[in-house]
Amino acid sequence: MPSSDIEYDSSDRRTLDVEFASAPEAPQASVLDDLPRDVSFDVLATGGQATVCSVSPLDGPRSEGYQSEAALEHAFIEQLQRQAYEYVTFADEASFKANLRRQLEVLNGYHFTDGEWKRFFRTSIAAANEGIVEKTRRIQEDYIQPLQRDDGTTRNIRLIDKRNIHNNRLQVTNQYTQDGGSYENRYDATILVNGLPLVHVELKRRGVAIKEAFNQIERYQRDSFWGGSGLFEYVQIFVISNGTHTKYYSNTTRWSHLKEMQGKRPGGKKTSNSFEFTSWWAAADNEPIRDLIPFTKTFFAKHTLLNILTRYCVFDTEQVLKVMRPYQIVATERILNRILISENDKSMLGTTRAGGYVWHTTGSGKTLTSFKTARLASGMEGVDKVMFVVDRQDLDYQTMQEYEKFEKGAVDGSKNTAELTKNLADDTKPILVTTIQKLSHFIKANPKHDIYAKHVVIIFDECHRSQFGEMHQAITKHFKNYHLFGFTGTPIFAENALSSGNPHLRTTEQAFGDKLHTYTIVDAIRDGNVLPFRIDYIQTIKKKDDFPDEKVYNIYREGAYKDTRRVDLVTNYILGHFDQKAKRQYGYKLKDKRVMGFNSIFATASIDMAKLYYTAFKRLQAKRGGEPLKVGLIYSFGVNEDDSGFGLPEENFDVDSLDTPDRDFLEGAIEDYNAMYKTNFSTTGPGSDGFNNYYKDLSARLKNREIDLVIVVNMFLTGFDATTLNTLWVDKDLRLHGLIQAFSRTNRILNAVKDFGNIVCFRDLEDEVNAAISLFGDKDARGIVLLKPYREYLAEYRDRLAQLREMLAPGEEPLGEEAEKAFIRLWGTIMRLRNILTSFDEFAEDDDLAPRDEQDYRSVYKDLYQKYRPKEGDAAIINDDLVFEIELLKQVDINIDYILMLVQKYHDGNCKDKVLIADVERAVRSSYELRNKRDLIEQFIDSLDHSDDVEADWRAYIAKKREAELTAIIEDEKLDSEGTHELVERAFRSGGIPESGTEVVDLMTKKPSRFGGGGAYATVKQRILDKLKAFYERFAGMGA
Repeated sequence: MPSSDIEYDSSDRRTLDVEFASAPEAPQASVLDDLPRDVSFDVLATGGQATVCSVSPLDGPRSEGYQSEAALEHAFIEQLQRQAYEYVTFADEASFKANLRRQLEVLNGYHFTDGEWKRFFRTSIAAANEGIVEKTRRIQEDYIQPLQRDDGTTRNIRLIDKRNIHNNRLQVTNQYTQDGGSYENRYDATILVNGLPLVHVELKRRGVAIKEAFNQIERYQRDSFWGGSGLFEYVQIFVISNGTHTKYYSNTTRWSHLKEMQGKRPGGKKTSNSFEFTSWWAAADNEPIRDLIPFTKTFFAKHTLLNILTRYCVFDTEQVLKVMRPYQIVATERILNRILISENDKSMLGTTRAGGYVWHTTGSGKTLTSFKTARLASGMEGVDKVMFVVDRQDLDYQTMQEYEKFEKGAVDGSKNTAELTKNLADDTKPILVTTIQKLSHFIKANPKHDIYAKHVVIIFDECHRSQFGEMHQAITKHFKNYHLFGFTGTPIFAENALSSGNPHLRTTEQAFGDKLHTYTIVDAIRDGNVLPFRIDYIQTIKKKDDFPDEKVYNIYREGAYKDTRRVDLVTNYILGHFDQKAKRQYGYKLKDKRVMGFNSIFATASIDMAKLYYTAFKRLQAKRGGEPLKVGLIYSFGVNEDDSGFGLPEENFDVDSLDTPDRDFLEGAIEDYNAMYKTNFSTTGPGSDGFNNYYKDLSARLKNREIDLVIVVNMFLTGFDATTLNTLWVDKDLRLHGLIQAFSRTNRILNAVKDFGNIVCFRDLEDEVNAAISLFGDKDARGIVLLKPYREYLAEYRDRLAQLREMLAPGEEPLGEEAEKAFIRLWGTIMRLRNILTSFDEFAEDDDLAPRDEQDYRSVYKDLYQKYRPKEGDAAIINDDLVFEIELLKQVDINIDYILMLVQKYHDGNCKDKVLIADVERAVRSSYELRNKRDLIEQFIDSLDHSDDVEADWRAYIAKKREAELTAIIEDEKLDSEGTHELVERAFRSGGIPESGTEVVDLMTKKPSRFGGGGAYATVKQRILDKLKAFYERFAGMGA
């Protein structure tokens, strides 16, 4: 990129073309140098700064003139110089290497002889036949290299200081010309860390697609990065920008793209996963920082960049460099900070004040975050053990695989409780992965153990499930000096909490403590870190025209759902639409194997339904002929138990408890699987042929796109990650966090072909989808279930007992149907109250119900419950009055725009749909862009019943509100009215309130003295600036 029209201050530049011979200078703590004043970072318990800034800085004054690519580069480098980066240029590779030698000498406090430098450079920096992978490993893992000195001794040389990042020196260079490649290339800007090029920045002028910068880097890799000594293969992170949009990504993201493109025929559809994996940088509140200059102020803040390079990259066993995203870094640091704070205040240990939970939406990379958190926590002084606890055996296996992929041997698993007991006592195993079941068994078998008194960090995965029940309470009761942290994509809030069980442990916040960080599904879809959902609502049952409306509620729903005609219609629909939904016309490379399209899961309501559909697929595919879909089936005992909550029942691997017909049917399906894949699994075989290994093999084939469709009841619907899954077929009632968990199996990013998570609903779930998206898109959802005082519950319990004794003495039977039903209702109320009261310690002494009386009443209740419980024959089976047919009712893309459409629907319904208005209000709270405008929208909605033209009335309403609120600021702060209005109008045109200069100060009609005590002048100025900025953010983009 030419830059002849840009002049740089020569006093800030060093052109290096000779090797240094003088002694090295002491390193400077340059990381602490100038940060822009409009950028703030939270202070950690260590005294250092958080890696991610607290809030996004403003873009600053915006020029209305054309900005060339050269001008953009100039502004970027000037900003880095203001942040105390040293600006250097190089005449050739010799001067580049001379600078590298000098920087390493300074870092290590050692002067190389010429012979030593040549040997070290040849063996430890630019060895023959090394490429990106080897050089990445050197920076990430082998950054301390041995130097063979002239006198025969050996000395360690650091390429980068990871223990004290302040010792590293940062430089920026631009327009460096790389010789020795296929073509001569000049690079835009490169960040040098101790002389090594670790970050490369490629710029395009505003108005050019940012992907052009990405493609330019691809050409550099092909043509010249490997040229000369190959030093540019040390680049760890790439930054691409067109000024307006700025993104970053790791070196192996680009390398994966290049490998995939090898051998692709010209004109073929690009399916690389590379550009899809580029990331936005953001503030701690998840506000994206897109413009180049604010990005530079934050991402290139010295401590931020060095923390990312030294702490928040993972070079995994597949030789892929993963750079953590900002929300992952924030969550990790807030957990580590909570541990440190608790170290200083020992009273916090063993309480929820020492822990907390992280709400990061399903699919956003919680496993990487938890791994890095566990790795860093295990290295903290005073921490004896870190345990990562999952709630199912398959997740134990899956998590171990993921952790092993991040770093071989970093963690230890436990095959059984005995092995867990051994590992807990082994100080050489600082990180353990186990299940909550194994940990519970350990506690029961070891009421006393040394581990209970040690400083332990316990991290729960999917904590919305494992937080409840006796196991959670047992763990927290026995361990004394613990921190309890949870990760979840779907927390339990007051809105989706169960009404039974311990009232102090109903929500995630009650069980784990403070919410440490939030990254909702709205954030993730906006940032492109998960895919949006595309939902098809398919109607499968219509009542005949002459069917009386009043009988609709008497339809035997289960019988209608299981009707063979309907099952065949749904099955044929899936077979007919599978190729379209799974995109079988597109090919891509997966683990060095070329595959076509994606695969899917079919979620059914029960084992009976799963069996019906499996049989239908076999029968209808045989009838159709052609190449059949590869269909699998899996279920286990317990899936039909009533799920009175909002999630999915706990998944288990118990097949021994299945009744004989269900067990035999599953055996037959596994035999079909064995014939299809030449395996030898069963539900009974021990070892490699057991049901657990069938599950593992089936999950592996899903992940490798070797099976087309798997019919499930609950398995694979929570916690299972397979990027090749893109479609979920649903013939099952789902709600709230269970719905989000199931849907989220489909929206993992894989490549450019996979653009949606497809959901095909054969039941009417639209209201449930709206409610779930609204709840889990709202970062302010309530985390506490409000309880009445103990005495109020006790008083009501005693009143109900008095009613019971008056109605019926223990052991007596109620007389007549009305009396029997009244007893059932009253006893049910008493039991619900009793369940709440048992969580209070004092209830043991206050309970007035004798154990024998409780047994007698319960016996009567159970007998009567069976008598009045609905039986299959009670509902009219009227399938002959139904018409079974397939009809696509609606297709919806669940993204941010979808949330806003609810407002228009409310108006179109004459503003009378109270259920819809509740959805609207939740949707406004869940929309990232509208959170600070919530009251404006809600007040406007309240006035909609008087509106003839919604759009015109909206503009008039906003104009009126804007003027009223601005006038209030002018009057409160005694500002010049005309000047304030002019400044605000300019702000709406240019993109923000100016923070530098005297524009805001000039509005003040009464200015405090600059020289007065107490900093009154600065305080007033900042207060006015904050009010105007808040006003701008509130009304920006509101259409007045």
